[in-house]
Amino acid sequence: MTQLLTGERFCAMLKNAAAAIELHKTEVNELNVFPVPDGDTGTNMSLTLSSGARALDTGNPRTVSAAAEITASALLRGARGNSGVILSLLFRGMSKRMKDAESADSVLFAMALRDGVDAAYKAVMKPTEGTILTVSRLAADAAVEASLEENDIEIVLERAIDAGKIALADTINQNPVLKKAGVIDSGGKGYIYILDGMLRALRGEVIEREETGETRAAADFTDFDTGDITFAYCTEFIVGRENARDPNALRAFLDARGDSIVVVDDDEIIKVHVHTNEPGDVLTEALTFGALLSVKIENMREQHTEKLITAAEQNEAPNAAPPERRYGAVAVCSGAGLETAFRDLGADKIVTGGQTMNPSTEDILAAVEAVPAEIVFVYPNNKNIIMAAEQAVPLSTRRVVVIPTKSVPQGVSAMLAFDPEADEETNTNAQREAAGGVRTALITHAARDSSFDGHEIHEGEYLALLDDSLLVSGQDLADVTASLADALSSKPPEFITIFTGSEASGEESELLRQSLQALPGAELILIDGGQPVYRFIISAE
Repeated sequence: MTQLLTGERFCAMLKNAAAAIELHKTEVNELNVFPVPDGDTGTNMSLTLSSGARALDTGNPRTVSAAAEITASALLRGARGNSGVILSLLFRGMSKRMKDAESADSVLFAMALRDGVDAAYKAVMKPTEGTILTVSRLAADAAVEASLEENDIEIVLERAIDAGKIALADTINQNPVLKKAGVIDSGGKGYIYILDGMLRALRGEVIEREETGETRAAADFTDFDTGDITFAYCTEFIVGRENARDPNALRAFLDARGDSIVVVDDDEIIKVHVHTNEPGDVLTEALTFGALLSVKIENMREQHTEKLITAAEQNEAPNAAPPERRYGAVAVCSGAGLETAFRDLGADKIVTGGQTMNPSTEDILAAVEAVPAEIVFVYPNNKNIIMAAEQAVPLSTRRVVVIPTKSVPQGVSAMLAFDPEADEETNTNAQREAAGGVRTALITHAARDSSFDGHEIHEGEYLALLDDSLLVSGQDLADVTASLADALSSKPPEFITIFTGSEASGEESELLRQSLQALPGAELILIDGGQPVYRFIISAE
């Protein structure tokens, strides 16, 4: 029986949770809807949680508030991939609920679980049910209900795990992609292992944690989507909380009058960033919550050196290079050839990463800070890295614009559209448009037997994906490349670039080249990309 959660117990729970997800990360990784070797949810969750465990090793917190705060800060800095970011937000919400608490009873702990879920849902622009969000939400609801009946944190966690397992089993029915693949959600499965590790710690069981490599530190997270800037004034302010008005009312007001909205609130202040054409109206509305403590309004079409939300939450990265020019660029990729290609296009810094190798927010932030420019464009080049890149936006000492490129071809096309003489808004819009006009094809090998979207796939077969959808699989590369060429012919490209991977043979490269060369009017370029995972990355535009 555990009636009070102390700082010492919280530390033990977090370390056990990190060890539990580390032990089961391979199992979680394999719950992947595609049979390509990119099922890294377990690895990302393990690396993220391990950063918290290491921070607690050195932090020596005495209260549950301090332990939760150290954990939340470390997880946000070390978050990797979408699953890691969401996990970090679950703990961030918990930390806010337990702020200033010496210890936590079952009710406070259960409410902290629920606040973590709220933080995660708020940060995800389009929450999808049948994911870790659903599992964590229903687990937290069960925890709150149990806490009202029993002053025992062990029982609260038991009930949460039981409800989470039921929710996890149902994810296959809630998410159409999971249903087609015949699997449950990987992030939800990982979360259950985390809760179980925490419960086992309360019962006195210590799970030995395997080291997964050092996770470097960095910062915090606020939800920010740059979007297409259509409003003239970048308006930032801090208003004191002098009444009980709900900050969600301010969010709704801003949503009708601008974009790129960030509202961060705590017990004492509300911090806001918004792009709007009506800054006066926005500030007038803000005054209904309390006195304005600071205000900054800049015309984005004339000035491009402003920071994003630099108040108390910002932790400036060390060793920032002094800005010497207007624009800079950071690209994420892996492979000597791809790195050379992005450098030739103007990338100042390369962050090593990609499929199965998601860099942390700190990795990206460190690269951004090393670029001697006022405005730095970041190209994630993988859909699972975009959220981690966006976390660097409010943390940097300079203006950061994330171009949400989901593949290497999109990143290349975006950088080709960059104009050093144009303003930030024009460049952002042009690069996003260019990235959206590229078709990306990928050829790899199936990592395991699988059945997906009507395809029966066998380990070792060639797989061809087109624009994130599985196109064809088979033992014969000639048949696979022929099917790919046929699919591309529906909208004949003018330019085709093939990036060959580190394991692609000359014979395979020639076979692919011949298949795509048959497309009428297409100019074809073959580049040694040297990337792992994918034998070929193909850009068609």
